[in-house]
Amino acid sequence: MSMIEIENLNIWFGEGVDRVDAVRDAAFSVARGESFGLVGESGSGKSTILRAITGLAPTWSGTIRVEGEPLQGHRRSRAFYKRVQMVFQDPYASLHPRQSVDQVLSETLHLQGMKDINKRVEKLLQDVGLGNRFRFRYPHQLSGGQRQRVAIARALAGEPDILLLDEPTSALDVSVQAEILNLLTDLREEHKLTYVMVSHDLPVVAHMCDRLAVMQQGEIVEVMTQDDLRQLRARHPYTRTLLDASISHHDAG
Repeated sequence: MSMIEIENLNIWFGEGVDRVDAVRDAAFSVARGESFGLVGESGSGKSTILRAITGLAPTWSGTIRVEGEPLQGHRRSRAFYKRVQMVFQDPYASLHPRQSVDQVLSETLHLQGMKDINKRVEKLLQDVGLGNRFRFRYPHQLSGGQRQRVAIARALAGEPDILLLDEPTSALDVSVQAEILNLLTDLREEHKLTYVMVSHDLPVVAHMCDRLAVMQQGEIVEVMTQDDLRQLRARHPYTRTLLDASISHHDAG
C-alpha cells in the first residue's frame, strides 16, 4: 500500500496579481517502508510539498492521501500527527531554548497520550545514540548534531509511521552529517518507517533514498531510482546539470 499519494498538487501563496505558484501539478507516491527523496535547488518547491502534507501551507489544490486517507485544507487531526512527524532543517530553531531535553521529550510523549513516560524518554535517547547523560541538558549545552538527535527523538516519540525530513543535515558540519544520515538509515530499518526527504544535495539523497523526484521551479521534471542516480542515468537536462555540478563539487572537495 502507498503510504503517501500525491496527484495534481498545486500550491500557491497570495492571490490575484500577487499570486506565486510554488508547486505545479506535482505527482508521486511513496510505498510503505520506502525512503523517497525530493531534490532541487533552493526555491524549487520541495519543502513546500512537505509543508502542504503537514498542514503548514494553507492554499493548495489536488490530492494528498496519507495511508489511503485524503487530506483537506490545512487542518490536521491529532491522529494525523501521531502517524506523521517532521524533522526540520535547523536544530537550533526547532528546540525551545529554556526547555531541557527531558522536558521536550516528556511533554511530547504526554501530548501523544503515551504512558511510562520516564522509561520512554530513556529509550528515545538510547535510540538516537545520546543516552541518559544528556537528559537534563539544555539546547545551548548541546552541539548541532546532538540537537538534531533530540529533534529526531521528539519526532519518534509518538511512534509515527512516516517521517518527513526537511534538509535534516544541511545546517550541520560535514563530519556530523554522515553520522545523522546513518542514524536515520538505522532508525528507518528498526522502526519500519517511511521517509520523504528533502535535500539539495544529490550525494545525500543517493545515500538515503530508494527513489527521488527532481524538482525545478515548482515542477517535478523526473523521477529516478537510486540505481539511476548512481549510474548517472538522467533523462532531463536539468537533472544532468545537477549531477554534473555534484560530481565536479565532489572532485573539487
